[in-house]
Amino acid sequence: MVTEAVGELTDAPAVQADVVQIDLPVTAHLPRDYITRDDVRMEAYRRLAAVTSPDDVDDVLAEWTDRYGPPPAPAAVLLDVARLRAECLRLGIRSVSVQKGRARLEGWELRKSQEARLRQLSERSQVVGDVVIVPVAATPDVSLPQALVRLLRVIAPAEAAPILSTG
Repeated sequence: MVTEAVGELTDAPAVQADVVQIDLPVTAHLPRDYITRDDVRMEAYRRLAAVTSPDDVDDVLAEWTDRYGPPPAPAAVLLDVARLRAECLRLGIRSVSVQKGRARLEGWELRKSQEARLRQLSERSQVVGDVVIVPVAATPDVSLPQALVRLLRVIAPAEAAPILSTG
């Protein structure tokens, strides 16, 4: 989403080092009344598109808060999407989409213990090869990207290394 926004505003294809497709029914952007100058807003999008870890997202949040004040709701959700992207990178997930309350996570090869945790969380979850489908929902206090990050961290805690494919 962030990389797409940069591409749209600059009319140039964005360079993507680590591609994770994220398609969520959320409103996530940097409002013009939060960062008024287009060039500065574009740089903020670029910086956010480059994050690869939750610490990187925390650094961006601290910078934005210091320069512009607390982020408004659409910017906060954008930061949540960046956290989700960082988790996806950690786990090797290539794509996340949510439709009708079900998340489809592609490219994620679960270990048996992770699959067992998933089944404990939701009997309605499905694992087919490297595709995981699981119910997920936002609440008044937890955005959809936050709910997904929490789910991923429960299934695959950060201290567990991802399974790397060979070949």
